[in-house]
Amino acid sequence: MTRALDKGATIHLPDAVRAVLRWARTDTAAGAPGLDLSALLLDAEGRVRSEGDFVFYNQPRHPTGLVRKLAKRQDPAGERDTVHVDLARLDAEVTRVVLAASVDGADGFPVAQSAPRLLLRDATGGPGVSALAVLPLRPAAGETAVVCGECVRRDEGWEFRAVGQGYAGGLVALAADFGIRAAGAPAAPPRPAAPPAVPAPPPDAEPPAVPEAAPAGALAAPQPDPGFTLPPQGPQFLPTRP
Repeated sequence: MTRALDKGATIHLPDAVRAVLRWARTDTAAGAPGLDLSALLLDAEGRVRSEGDFVFYNQPRHPTGLVRKLAKRQDPAGERDTVHVDLARLDAEVTRVVLAASVDGADGFPVAQSAPRLLLRDATGGPGVSALAVLPLRPAAGETAVVCGECVRRDEGWEFRAVGQGYAGGLVALAADFGIRAAGAPAAPPRPAAPPAVPAPPPDAEPPAVPEAAPAGALAAPQPDPGFTLPPQGPQFLPTRP
């Protein structure tokens, strides 16, 4: 029997797991909100080591291949989004793997209609993937992302801790808590400083020399464009979606 988890509950995990975000999508109209499952690999400071440690819909595979999103599926019971994690093979620097759900609708999770939940499955047994636990998700009104739970490295192995912390700022706000910053608009170029005042020449001074005109066909020296700015850097995870 699959164990139902409440916030704060913990269970021991096998060496590899599949986290499955499931929901019933009753509204088939165009524009109905969809859900996504993401994973963040954290170090001992609770931060990602690089942008590659953020596995989500625009970056569905960790550089090592040990954490990866599977293709979304739909069946008569609803939809599911799955993340596979090879816990035992992760680098020793990775102390936690956060599993987070987000919704692409500004109104938040349709909890009453879709009953979102996270299922944990044992992925060490070959083709058969047995269920370990289920965590019902109950984000508050207006929350558009939620930390479902986290896989935590212990001396005796890995365990899962149910969290359920919601964010009104969506995946951007959630990811920022762990060191991922969305690329924003480029900063405005600095306003050029006013040229220094040139003192008037004394009455007996000779007029300044006038430079000779460039010969016909010569190219003028390129001048810097004051409106040029470098493109923004960082993970481009908004607004692109699959």
